[in-house]
This record gives sequence, structure tokens and C-alpha cells, in this order.
Amino acid sequence: MNEYIFMALTALISFVVAFLLGFVLIPWLRKLKFGQTILDIGPAWHKSKQGTPVMGGLMFIISTIVSVAVTVIVARVMGNDIMRPIAVSWTGAAAINKIKVYAGILLAVGFGAIGFLDDYIKVVKKRNKGLSIIQKTIPQLVISLAYLATLYQCGAHYMYIPFVGNVDLGWFFFIFGICVIYGGINAVNFTDGVDGLCASVTAAASVGFIIIAVLHSFFGMGIVASALFGGCLGYLIWNWHPAKVMMGDTGSMFLGGLVVALAYMIDCPIILLFIGIIYVIEGMSDVIQIGYFKITHGKRIFKMAPIHHHFEMSGWKETKIVIVFTIINLIGAVIGAAIYYYGKIV
Repeated sequence: MNEYIFMALTALISFVVAFLLGFVLIPWLRKLKFGQTILDIGPAWHKSKQGTPVMGGLMFIISTIVSVAVTVIVARVMGNDIMRPIAVSWTGAAAINKIKVYAGILLAVGFGAIGFLDDYIKVVKKRNKGLSIIQKTIPQLVISLAYLATLYQCGAHYMYIPFVGNVDLGWFFFIFGICVIYGGINAVNFTDGVDGLCASVTAAASVGFIIIAVLHSFFGMGIVASALFGGCLGYLIWNWHPAKVMMGDTGSMFLGGLVVALAYMIDCPIILLFIGIIYVIEGMSDVIQIGYFKITHGKRIFKMAPIHHHFEMSGWKETKIVIVFTIINLIGAVIGAAIYYYGKIV
């Protein structure tokens, strides 16, 4: 079977599984009273979302894992090692490629588990703030270091820079990696604040990785990106405004982990500046707002941060924010894929 068909099959399976899970998961979450608590610091009109089931991210987490597993198994049965980089003949490259893929999935699942614990404390223990910053940061750093150590051990301690080539980072690989992973996770988490926004932007980001997979025959990464794309679309059926379920930190932290892992699968984490342009904007808007507030002793640049709330308070409807932000990220994803492709030529 053609590798492109495998990618399409993965996306379809992930979409169907995520969609069907909504019929089971949402009533179950309602029965358990796992409802969203809206804080007073948010927009006043978000109060109508009080009680909306949270932890909906389990839909695309399960669908991503299931669809990748099914595709890999089917490919093996048909005598096709879908995780092997077709463009590279060196057998060791296949092993390294698989390590990147499976370690990346584990990274995302690990972060999703932290998010699940945070959500559980919020909705079950009725502690609005969930885990403290320290309680989140320590396990995040442990998981990140374990992931980076795995890549380093298998020889993937370099970074591809378009139009420059592979640059061996040495021990700086860990310092840079921690910054990328920690920053990426939290930036994606900031993006989750409007119905459908985080999943739509992530679906757009996954398109960029799918394009790169097709152009460079990175089908291991392409399978994961396709699973992410399908899972986000299946989840969006339930999360589009007005949302019947919210992903919670369970979902947003998983998405952040997987998006970062996809970038590492192609040895180019800096490509996230383009493929994840909305994440960058959302994260930076929050940093700028806090920094400016402290420097000026109370003044603000934005009406509210992250920046999607600024547009909400400026009169934009949630659906408009989602559509505009998704289009911007899709453009960034295409530009990122083009930079990665043409950067390989020189």
C-alpha cells in the first residue's frame, strides 16, 4: 500500500475514533460532574460555559494513539515498515527515526498525564488553580530531560537550520531543548481559551508537518501528524462554538508536547516559529502584558492577555477569532514547510 494512503488512513481512523468517543466521553464526564470552572479574571460572558465537561482532550489523545498503532500494525502485516525513512538507505537511520517517533508520542502522553492531574484537582478537588507552578514545572522538566536524553543517546543531538545545515549543539542541546519544550507546552496551553481555537490552530500546524513529510518522505512523522490532524478535526465537531466539551490541560498539554515532538522528529525545532506562529503570538502576548504591567506599575498593552481575549473584548466573536487565527497559522505552516524544503537544497 502506498505511504500516502497510509497517512490518509491514519487521519481517517483518528477522525472517526475522536468523533465517536464524543458520544461516550461527554455523557460520562457530565455524569461524573467533571465540569469547567470559569474564573472571575476571564471575560464575563464566559460564565455561560460554567459546567461544560472538561478533559475532552482524551478524545484526540486516544484517537492519535489508536490510529498510529493500527496503521503501523496494518503496514507491518502488509510487509511495509512505515516508520522507516524511505529516502535514507542507512539501516541505523530507521532505528533513530523510530526512537524519535515513539519517544515523541511518550513525551506528549507524559505531558497529557500532568494536564489530566491538573484538571482532576480542579474539577474533583474543587481547587480552581489545580497544580501549583512548581508542581507542574518539576514533572515537566523531568519528562523533558528524559526525552532529550533519549534523543541525545541515539545521536540526534544536532539541529537542522534551513539554509545552514545540521548544527551539532553538544550539551547546549539540553538547555535549548528545555526552553523549546517548556515554552512550547505553555504557549499551546495559552491558546486554549476560546471554543475551537487550540484544536483548529493545531490542525493547521499539523498540515505543515504533513507537507514536510510528503516532500521529504518522512512518513513516520507524517503518520503522527496525520493522526493529530484527524483527531483534532474529530474533536472539533464537539468543541466548535458553542462547545459541548473542553479539552482542558489534559488536551492542551498533550497537543503542546506532540507539536514540539513533531518538530524534533525532523530535527528542526526552530521551524515552530512559523508552523506554530499563533502559539508564539499567544505566548509572547502574555509575556509582554505581564512585563509591561510590572514595568509601568499597572498599565496594559492589551485589553486582556493572551491576545485572543483582547480581540474578544474588542468585539470579535469567538468563531471569527478561530477562523482568523487558524488561517494565519495555516499560512505560517505553509511558509514553514517551504522554508524547510528549500533550505534543504542549498
